[in-house]
Amino acid sequence: MTTSPLLTDLYQLTMAAGYWKCGKAEQEAVFHLFFRKLPFSGGYAVAAGLGDVVKWLQGFRFSAAELDYLATLPGRDGRPLFERGFLDYLSTLDWRCDVDAIPEGTVVFPHEPLIRIKGPLIQAQLVETALLNMINFQTLIATKSARVCLAAQGEPVLEFGLRRAQGPDGAVMASRAAFIGGCASTSNVLAGMTHGIPVRGTHAHSWVMSFDTELAAFEAYAQALPNNCVFLVDTYDTLEGVRHAVEAGHHLRDRGHELAGIRLDSGDLAWLSVEARRILDEGGFPNAFIVASNDLDEHLIESLKHQGSRIGVWGVGTQMVTGGSQPALGGVYKLGAIRNASGEWEPKIKLSEQAVKVSNPGIQQVRRFTLNGEFRGDAIFDEEHGCPASVEIIHPSDPTRSKHIPEGAAHEDLLQPVFRAGKLIAALPTLPQIQTRCREQLAHLHDTVKRLQHPHAYPAGIERTLYEQKMQLIQKART
Repeated sequence: MTTSPLLTDLYQLTMAAGYWKCGKAEQEAVFHLFFRKLPFSGGYAVAAGLGDVVKWLQGFRFSAAELDYLATLPGRDGRPLFERGFLDYLSTLDWRCDVDAIPEGTVVFPHEPLIRIKGPLIQAQLVETALLNMINFQTLIATKSARVCLAAQGEPVLEFGLRRAQGPDGAVMASRAAFIGGCASTSNVLAGMTHGIPVRGTHAHSWVMSFDTELAAFEAYAQALPNNCVFLVDTYDTLEGVRHAVEAGHHLRDRGHELAGIRLDSGDLAWLSVEARRILDEGGFPNAFIVASNDLDEHLIESLKHQGSRIGVWGVGTQMVTGGSQPALGGVYKLGAIRNASGEWEPKIKLSEQAVKVSNPGIQQVRRFTLNGEFRGDAIFDEEHGCPASVEIIHPSDPTRSKHIPEGAAHEDLLQPVFRAGKLIAALPTLPQIQTRCREQLAHLHDTVKRLQHPHAYPAGIERTLYEQKMQLIQKART
């Protein structure tokens, strides 16, 4: 993964040059990263990508080579786009912002700030694009993975998407995010080394095709890797392939090893899995599992389970690492407040003809309320005003809908300190710990919120005081 600050859009640098030129570079500001709409028409999302954000921010510094490149960029008149003084300023820039973030693996909802950046305006602006790149993609894939794993109902899901992923960096990030969402392993060996994710894989159709017979191919593989025998059985005739796997499995057992399973990669997976299970059981291999692949997603897995398939392990590739029908999360990064000349925080708001695109002002925090072990609602509030003891949560795009949380309800504030004055202060969890958090978070959501079709809307919105402040700012801006 690159750590270059040039992982950005040009307009971040042109704005930075403008801030420097007009003396606003060091003015303190607060930005929030959030998304407006849940992916996959689902009921929740899973926050991911913070680990890579931390690594990128720790390396945030312009090198001489990067500044030399920026010096070559021309303006529309052919002259240098950036003044030498601005580039000299960038050469001394070091990361000095505060960062608060919702921990990876947490279930999150629209308009909730996943990351809050507070610090010099120029620095908070320059990191926007890279943060959106990492958080948008990994949150999308972690959410997809969680949906797939819930559909599998506790059976292992293997991520097989490397060859279909969006480039090498995208593939490794996708494997990381898929593991956060619940996948048991990956086929991506680089992701295994980089992130400590268990790696799995056996052989392809080409292995079988390179031998005179399918049985000979299975026997040769068993000789070479007797402790890794999951035979791909659909190169020619699938059920005959299962019988060949049983025959090779007996020879394997005679040498003190065991047939782990078979893989189905085409055809009627429900019917074939039932027949394959019968052949394996009758052949003396009741513990051999059946792996299925072939462009699976959460909806196909749910359907196969309803059809009574005997599949016990699910290999999911393209639909997992690309997001399937939804190629991007659509997260945004908006200014919430700026410190004025008097030293006071001044809330800021972005207006739009679309209500969903009107930003929330202030220095935002998210408070999650829990009752009897179940998440009951999230309130976005302004830390400058605090959150009242008795909370009314207003729907972000429909003020006629609200939810009341009584005084004394158990709660936690989701945004946690990560950087202070540019120094990392948080102990980052391991990837297995993040995966465990995701599993525990999902367990606290009501089943109706997690269903694939027409999920129940979880009550997440803005606290009444912040809502009223937002309405006042809208009225002021429009008059």
